[in-house]
Amino acid sequence: MIRSFEDLVNSLHHSGKKKRVAVVCPADGHTEYVVKRSLQEGIAEFIFVNAGKCKSEFEELCNTYPNSIKIYETATPDEAAQKAVELVRNGDAEVLMKGTINTDNLLRAVLSKEHGLLESGRVLSHISVAQIPSYGKFLIFTDAAVIPAPTLEQFDSMLHYAIGVSRNMGVECPKVALLHCTEKVSGKFPHTLSYMELIKRAEEGLYGDVCMSGPMDVKTACDVESGKVKGISSPVVGDADILIFPNIESGNVFYKTITLFGKADIAGMLSGTTAPVVVASRADSNESKYYSLALACSYSK
Repeated sequence: MIRSFEDLVNSLHHSGKKKRVAVVCPADGHTEYVVKRSLQEGIAEFIFVNAGKCKSEFEELCNTYPNSIKIYETATPDEAAQKAVELVRNGDAEVLMKGTINTDNLLRAVLSKEHGLLESGRVLSHISVAQIPSYGKFLIFTDAAVIPAPTLEQFDSMLHYAIGVSRNMGVECPKVALLHCTEKVSGKFPHTLSYMELIKRAEEGLYGDVCMSGPMDVKTACDVESGKVKGISSPVVGDADILIFPNIESGNVFYKTITLFGKADIAGMLSGTTAPVVVASRADSNESKYYSLALACSYSK
């Protein structure tokens, strides 16, 4: 079972299989850090898809690792995004990563109906993996960046993606907490009605071997004493592997709070696409962006 980012990086290193990463417009210090560390630790090779003078920022790396970096030149960021997506679609790269290109420009290429990476009928979502010092294992949560107010079927997709990531980390029976501010189911909060349907689907085996419970708050999901005080009996209480947030506001606030006040290391990627897409926040640390790439490399086929 992979319980830390150190474990994750070590597993990638010892696998001996370097993933090919297409980086769109690599022209900033954060991207340089991620690329350099990945090359040093032997977990990835890179295809730089540049627009303008991006190449000059990475000349030293290109000279040091000539067999691990390939370069394509394009005229504009939009063309760079389209080329990188094409490389992933053709199997020349297994992971797509954002550099300095605007996220909207990159997603326009990713979501193109004819030439993008999101197949018809699939749901785009964001998966986060957190290593919190006070919690003894990874905590996976969704969605903090893409889906504003999930519908039942979007919740269903979010669950499939998060459970897949958890199993990829070696968790045989992921424990899933469906989050709310209380334990009450109410028509005033439609997502709690969706939760009841999701639990029914879980009991019918539609998500494989999982343990799912809710609604419950974050503290109950991650602190066993809170569950005892409230009289809630569930294997999920105090030991959650996965948190499903009811909306993007709560998920994003949680993301920023645990990194600032909880000193959490965190990784994230877009799921639902044919290959993982790393679109880190501008405020994320170098380490977070590196761990995001490691996560995507681990999850890619």
